[in-house]
Amino acid sequence: MKHVYEGKTKSVYELENGNYLLKMKDDVTGENGQIDPGANSLMGQLDGMGNASLRMSKYYFELLQKNNIPSHFIDANLEENTMIVKPAKTFGDGLEIICRYKVYGSFLRRYAKYAKKEQLLNELVEVTLKDDERGDPPITEESLVQLGLVTHDEYKLIRSTTQQIARVIKDDLAAKGLDLYDIKFEFGRVGDEIMVIDDISGGNMRVFKDGIQVDPLVLATLVTVQ
Repeated sequence: MKHVYEGKTKSVYELENGNYLLKMKDDVTGENGQIDPGANSLMGQLDGMGNASLRMSKYYFELLQKNNIPSHFIDANLEENTMIVKPAKTFGDGLEIICRYKVYGSFLRRYAKYAKKEQLLNELVEVTLKDDERGDPPITEESLVQLGLVTHDEYKLIRSTTQQIARVIKDDLAAKGLDLYDIKFEFGRVGDEIMVIDDISGGNMRVFKDGIQVDPLVLATLVTVQ
């Protein structure tokens, strides 16, 4: 097993069979003492966060499988906080695809002149570059195409699949009395197929209950405990 990458919230290893092992960590991103899935800086460690992220990822990747939506997920070991995934190639250094149902966070900061906090949005999809140095700048479809990162057809596929996955997760959360404000995904090529990769966890979404944002550790329990 070869260590190939050290991310903010996970370590990545290449296995002898060509698949990859993701080791979830307890590190969380945020700013000013508030956990924020859109932040680029590590806020610190939260005991149990790695396991919570893995439990949610396993739950949602398996839910996607039931809905015939492909992903890179193969298996997970909850005791070791690890997930085995198919090898995937990112677009450039990586794109983050965000689906928004309510105005919040960076969207509100950018468009406060025209938007109100918690204003409803209709599955609005945004794409940002994974680029910490430049604050993960948003990028348009035309820019993505002209820079050679995706084609128009690939963009349309990523956008529609993002909305499809977000809808599955939103409906699942709603059945548990939870309200999804926004969620972030990453996509990559697995062979010739484009599919969702990375993880699907509380650190990648904003979820509220009765108007109060749910802590990722609490969220994992609410989602995965039957």
